[in-house]
Amino acid sequence: MDVLERYRAAGALLEGHFLLKSGLHSPYFLQSAAVFQYPEHARALAEALAEKLRPFAPDFVIGPAIGGVVLGYLVAEALGARALFAEKDGAGGMFIRPGLVVEPGERFVAVEDVVTTGGSVQKTIEAARARGAELLAVGAVVDRSPTPPEFGVPFVSLVRFVPETYAPEACPLCRAGVPLRRV
Repeated sequence: MDVLERYRAAGALLEGHFLLKSGLHSPYFLQSAAVFQYPEHARALAEALAEKLRPFAPDFVIGPAIGGVVLGYLVAEALGARALFAEKDGAGGMFIRPGLVVEPGERFVAVEDVVTTGGSVQKTIEAARARGAELLAVGAVVDRSPTPPEFGVPFVSLVRFVPETYAPEACPLCRAGVPLRRV
C-alpha cells in the first residue's frame, strides 16, 4: 500500500512552508483528518496497521483525541478489540473519560496517525497505564520522527516519512520569501 499516495489523493499531503507545533519549519505537512474523511482511505490504512498489530492480540486499542479516535476505532474493529481514546486534561496530560472501561491487567496497543516526537501517544499510554493496563505495542500510520521514539515496546508504522525541518533562523523557505502557514 502506498500510504503517501493515499494522503496525496485526499489532499492531505500538503507542500509549501509550514510552522509545525514543535516551532520548526517544514516544506511538508500531513493532515490526517483530510485523509480520514474518506472512509475507504481510513479503513484501508487502519486495516493495514491492524495487520502489523495483530500478533499482539490486545484487549483494547487506544489513541489520543482527536487524531487517534477514528484510527483507533477502525484498528480495534479490525482486531476484534474495544476502542478507547484519551483526551487532554488541561494540565498537559491525558485522561480516559469515566465510563470507558479499563480493567487492571488488560493489555492494549496505542495508535496514532502521525508520530513526530511521540509525545501525544506517550501521554495516552500513561493514561491507560494509570488504570492498570499493560502496553503491548505502539502503531502509527506515519512515522515522521527524526529518530523513532522509544516506548519500551515494539513500535510499528506503515511508512517512515521524514521531511526536512528547519529552525526559523536557518529556514531557506523564509529566506526565499515563501509565505509561512501555521498548522
